[in-house]
Amino acid sequence: MDIWNTWWAWGALAILLAVGEVILPTFVLLGFGVGAGVIALILLIGGAPAAFIAGSVPVLLLSFAVVSLVAWLLLRRFLGVYRGQVKTFDHDINES
Repeated sequence: MDIWNTWWAWGALAILLAVGEVILPTFVLLGFGVGAGVIALILLIGGAPAAFIAGSVPVLLLSFAVVSLVAWLLLRRFLGVYRGQVKTFDHDINES
């Protein structure tokens, strides 16, 4: 069996990328982690989508890239800094 077509390898990659996101808080690795998690879920469930995706490595990687891009855009939209938003502080934590 090819490692590209195993669900647990994609699941392990998703966990590794999620842990990497904790180290580098930029939402870049989280998008890739969500993409790997979705691919792992599709391969685990099986059926026609899994057979299509697992049919060839380029289709598998293209699916991963598209899902990762959509996840990154959604994370950026809902969790990112909004346009024109500036973080201001009203008080100093060192003042008593």
